Amino acid sequence: MTSVEDIISRLGGPEAAAARCKVGTEAIRKWRQSRAIPPKHWPVVLEATGLTLADMPRPAETTAPAQPATKDSSMPPSPPAGATAALVLADGTVFWGRGFGAHATTVAEICFNTAMTGYQEVLTDPSYAGQSICFTFPHIGNTGCNADDLEAVTPAARGLIVKADPTAPASWRATLDLRDWLVRYGIPGIAGIDTRALTIRIRDGGPPTGVIHFPADGKFDLAALTAKAAAWPGLEGMDLAREVTCRQAYGWTEGAWDWATNTYPTQTAPRFRVVAMDYGAKLNILRCLAAAGCEVMVLPATATGEEILARKPDGVFLSNGPGDPAATGVYAVPAIKAVLAAGVPVFGICLGHQLLALALGAKTYKLALGHRGANQPVKELATGRVEITSQNHGFAVDANSLPAGVRVTHTSLFDGSNEGIASDSLPAFSVQYHPEASPGPTDSHHLFGRFVDMMQAKA
Repeated sequence: MTSVEDIISRLGGPEAAAARCKVGTEAIRKWRQSRAIPPKHWPVVLEATGLTLADMPRPAETTAPAQPATKDSSMPPSPPAGATAALVLADGTVFWGRGFGAHATTVAEICFNTAMTGYQEVLTDPSYAGQSICFTFPHIGNTGCNADDLEAVTPAARGLIVKADPTAPASWRATLDLRDWLVRYGIPGIAGIDTRALTIRIRDGGPPTGVIHFPADGKFDLAALTAKAAAWPGLEGMDLAREVTCRQAYGWTEGAWDWATNTYPTQTAPRFRVVAMDYGAKLNILRCLAAAGCEVMVLPATATGEEILARKPDGVFLSNGPGDPAATGVYAVPAIKAVLAAGVPVFGICLGHQLLALALGAKTYKLALGHRGANQPVKELATGRVEITSQNHGFAVDANSLPAGVRVTHTSLFDGSNEGIASDSLPAFSVQYHPEASPGPTDSHHLFGRFVDMMQAKA
């Protein structure tokens, strides 16, 4: 049997292999990670390399370890004592643990989040579509869940990975135990995992594909689970915005949380009309827009430029969302270009930031390690001010691809990647992070004021 590395080399390297098989380089990384090539690509590989079927590495032939840190081909078919669930990675690594939430089997990209608070907001953030989340903070579930902290009506995350078993909620705001909340939405969780080992693995090797398996019957077919993880194509090239966007337009008037009354007040005297493009918008973003004095009309991600401009907006907001911006950009970029051509002010965040960059002529790429947490330092270049920000993204704007007339406004102090852009000739700017910061700090709320000022200047 020929190794995956040798096959990639015979194909001319990762980029050439991706081009031949008509996939992104992220898919080639998945080949390396799983040490197997999905059968659907075999005809192309065999023709290009001269190999035979007997030479092809298969997912089932990947050795699967009994423990995360070992590679043991004598892996037992049954779980160790006390284990009721497993996290199985595409390379065969198995993390045994204790299941909670829904009895289910889900495959997803495995990422980690460093936030110490706001697990319910994280789990309901549509940007996590296609991902299972490993929390580095151990006390997840201790404040329960409630109806006020949802960032979307339906959670998009596929699974939850934690160190400690969730405890009974200890908060006056809780209306439901996290475990029962997960059951309600069909999401499996696994506890007892060595989250430090998993986080280090993600940090050093990038986010792997994995399957969370919490079976009601207690049965584990580890070879099949490994093959399931290995066959999943990864997020690169996926347009997930279509899955999480609203199905029809709707208005939004609810403002930011008022601690004095413990309610979300209604915006009754808006000054500006804003169209918010829903690529997976968090509800707190819409609240921040309303609190800033905006009458908000939310449109589906697939709305055309003509449909957007027919609303006669004073400004257009481009929301956060999941997936590959290049895939979503197929339909979103033409609409954004039409808005820019009309001279309407534009403000984007997260995926919206990436889509604005594409519309202005830049490129995006998948980060080797995404930014996910509520403690991400970002520097504003014009002022030297550093903001601690909330972030959740696996793709980024290539600052070197920005055309003339588009400048970098913010950079990450973690890895130097782009965190913000602005046009010199058009009323348009965007940031990679989440200024609504739910969960997270409020350092960046001023950006909503900047958007309002831009609309005021055009009035």
